[in-house]
Amino acid sequence: MVVDHLSKRYGERAVVDDLSFTVAPGEVFGLLGPNGAGKTTTVEILEGFRRPDAGSVQVLGLDPWRDGRALKPRVGVMLQDGGLYPGIKAHEVLRQYAGFFAEPESPEGLLELVGLTDVASSHVRRLSGGQRQRLALALALVGRPELVFLDEPTAGMDPHARTRTWELVRSLADGGATVLLTTHFMDEAERLCDRVAIVDQGRLVALGAPGELGAGLASSETRFSARPGLDRDSLAGALAMAVDAIVEDEPGQYRIVAEATPALVADLACWLRDRDEPIGDLRAGRRTLEEVFLRLTNDGALK
Repeated sequence: MVVDHLSKRYGERAVVDDLSFTVAPGEVFGLLGPNGAGKTTTVEILEGFRRPDAGSVQVLGLDPWRDGRALKPRVGVMLQDGGLYPGIKAHEVLRQYAGFFAEPESPEGLLELVGLTDVASSHVRRLSGGQRQRLALALALVGRPELVFLDEPTAGMDPHARTRTWELVRSLADGGATVLLTTHFMDEAERLCDRVAIVDQGRLVALGAPGELGAGLASSETRFSARPGLDRDSLAGALAMAVDAIVEDEPGQYRIVAEATPALVADLACWLRDRDEPIGDLRAGRRTLEEVFLRLTNDGALK
């Protein structure tokens, strides 16, 4: 998939502004951004539902707008709002969709795959939000697609269904399919995506593997979780280097403002050990994807 200097305007507003990125075959690629960043418009152009004003896109070697008839049988689309008729049953809509393809997946097998066998005879209106999401995922996969678009794939799912969906997405890529997903869950993007593109106001602001983006914005802070109310003055005195501050942002959530060196981490660990203090999360020298996202987009207080 190739997006080359893509632009789309609505009146005077540039919703997508000179956007470029590529997605490799078999890759799980995340398109991230705040609301109104241009993600949906970009995906709709890639799916062939909107025509670009400038630039070009290629999806599986085809132009989605001009070659839609040839492209659509090779692509699966999962929408956040599935738009299904509420009076139809889960197994009925899967069988209906299967009839659109020459060699579809088994509807019964897909229901089992997404964990909906027990509600196969339930009407769509009777399904929970998470169950409707899983049905939408099954519908996206029924045609054995080479490329799958997933819009907020785990919205409304409970933790078990979410983990099961993550495993399914990774298995799709392992089987050779390409996956492009949008999500507001940064932990989901970190867990699933080989690379992510962060867009803001229609422009690309970051592109790379989630871990690389965090390393590229090195932090002068060390964060850790422990018992609330630690003696921060004592901890500061035990560290071999001077620190600007030790802050307890929330009960049990600490931030040491100083260069994140191995010596500092070792001194911190020894101080906690000597006091038999349990330690939770420890992160030094790299921002999480969520911190990168907040720093780079207009939604972020860190910008």
